[in-house]
Parts: sequence; structure tokens; C-alpha cells
Amino acid sequence: MPFFSLQTMEFPLKNYRFYLTIGLFCCLFSATAQAEFKLGFVNPVKVMESARQVESANSRLEQEFAPRQRRIVSAQQDIKKMEERLSRDGAIMSEEEQRRISRDVLSMKRDLKREQDEFREDYNLRRNEELDKLQKKIIEVIQDIAREEAYDFILSDGVVWASDRVDITDKVLKRLNR
Repeated sequence: MPFFSLQTMEFPLKNYRFYLTIGLFCCLFSATAQAEFKLGFVNPVKVMESARQVESANSRLEQEFAPRQRRIVSAQQDIKKMEERLSRDGAIMSEEEQRRISRDVLSMKRDLKREQDEFREDYNLRRNEELDKLQKKIIEVIQDIAREEAYDFILSDGVVWASDRVDITDKVLKRLNR
């Protein structure tokens, strides 16, 4: 399972986008503020796709969850074998043996479903922990750049278009990948 996906990506201040945009336009169209105003833009998708930390987080998660994933696959194969045996040899088995195997298959399916649900829940929790760490690091880097280069605003989510003049995504990536 990938650590990063666009469906699960959320950035802080998402609810303030509208107000931030209105404030930004007010500042941009003010004649006195135009000369002093410095604006930056960070493409969060590009950062998440290009940051080395995403690859290392994916590797850590894969290593951590690989044994459980293998156990789930093995259990699925065992269930399939038992079902095949029941359908293939069911005609020559006693009714008692058929019922026993059917109960065993049903019990194994229940256990497998529970194990898959726990796996998915644990994986999502760990992925979110890793994503939170990465997002905090990205925000820290963006804030450092903003302070060092005296930016007034740095936007990320909700921007339809930004010129290369205000795009600081590559600066953020360079800092992250140091």
C-alpha cells in the first residue's frame, strides 16, 4: 500500500483558503502594498511526489507490514485450498467431514477478515503518523524559507495557477532533500 496518495493528502489551514485568498487579493491590488509585498507558492503534490522522505517512509512501512501481509496471503491460499478440496472431494467425503471442513473454512474466513481489518487499520494509523511527520517537516522548511527570504505569504492548497516567479517548490525540495 502506498504511503502517499492524493485522496488522503490534507494540509493545514485548508478551511482558511477562502479568507486567505480574499486577503491576498486585497493586498495585491493595494498600490502601496504592491511594492513591498512578497508572495510565494509551494506545490504540495510535487513536494510529496519528489521528497526523498516519502520513499524512505514507504520502505519503512513496507518492511514493518510485510510479514503480516504475507500471513494474510498465506491464509487466503489455505482457505482456497480447503474450498477446492471440498468441491473436488466433497462427493466422496462423509457428511460429517464435509460439515467440519465447511465450518473450518467459515471460521478461517472470519479470522482472515478480522486480520485484514486490523491490518488495514494499523497500516492506516502508521501511514498517517509518517505523513504527519513529513508534513511537519515540510511546513518547518517552508517557514524557514519564508523567514530567511522575507515572504509575506506562501500559499499551497487551492491555487489554480502560479507563475514560476512565485513558485518556491524547488527551494523547498532542495532543503528537504539535504
